[in-house]
Amino acid sequence: MTMHWRKLGIVYAPPGDQDWASSHAMVPTPLQISPEVIRVFVTFCDANGLGRPGFVDVDANDPTRVLRVSERPLLDLGAPGSFDENGLLTCSVLPMGGRRLFLYYAGFELGTKIRYRLLTGLAISDDGGETFHRHSSVPVLERSDQERHIRGGPWALLDQGVVRLWYVAGSDWIELNGKSMPVYDLRYVESKDGVHFPSHGQVQLRVEEADEHGFGRPCVIGKPGGGFRLFYSVRRRSFAAYRLGYAESADGIHWRRMDAHLNLDVSPGEFDSDAIMYAAPIQIGEQLYVFYNGNHFGRDGFACARLERE
Repeated sequence: MTMHWRKLGIVYAPPGDQDWASSHAMVPTPLQISPEVIRVFVTFCDANGLGRPGFVDVDANDPTRVLRVSERPLLDLGAPGSFDENGLLTCSVLPMGGRRLFLYYAGFELGTKIRYRLLTGLAISDDGGETFHRHSSVPVLERSDQERHIRGGPWALLDQGVVRLWYVAGSDWIELNGKSMPVYDLRYVESKDGVHFPSHGQVQLRVEEADEHGFGRPCVIGKPGGGFRLFYSVRRRSFAAYRLGYAESADGIHWRRMDAHLNLDVSPGEFDSDAIMYAAPIQIGEQLYVFYNGNHFGRDGFACARLERE
């Protein structure tokens, strides 16, 4: 049995009339902020390709209907020399009680001997997601001996008072078509406060297939009847583009990989003809939606699909 999705099309792409958001709507991250509104946090890019977080509010009853778009970035670039001086990529927004939200993001730091590092930062909102401030100018997932270059793509859940965090991590690089590319797998850590995390995580999914070299931002939600669903992206060696993956687990730690079961793939001739990535699910009543990107990491905006049956 496989899932059957109905692609609803592109929801939003920036018109290019704001300097900080001239292109892309990357890594859509949905959060229902009221019975009527889903806030989709995204990363917009400026003319230099540097990312800053913003949001797009959509109708919870019709997620293709845009209600509001943020007029200014939720965070600006980090100070020179910071881990996020070359862009921020919003990955997860976690309700922490009341109007407080924790926003976990990946910060880009360019390298010389390696192309870049990706480390995880934290920003906090106390007004329900209208504004954010950095918790710190340094990462909450800092590099370590076991995870030297990549500790990014975070996705957080609050479970019985514990912040559970799934993320991607790695220390190695390979050459693909003359370009240096990172190798990273999917890992897991826990925190009592959502701020202090162990120096390395437990591997959840390894890069084991011959044609894989990394996993994109994981997303974990509860499964009706118990257990967890995991949506993630798989980066291929053969065509250097992402496809979507899917797994299920009873405890959120031991996963059964079921990529073929997801059945959400590229569409020839469409904005997602070459790549499909960064799927983020949200359950609205009885309906499951996913927001996702297509070719060129969201250059054409983000889209939505609805689960018809499984």
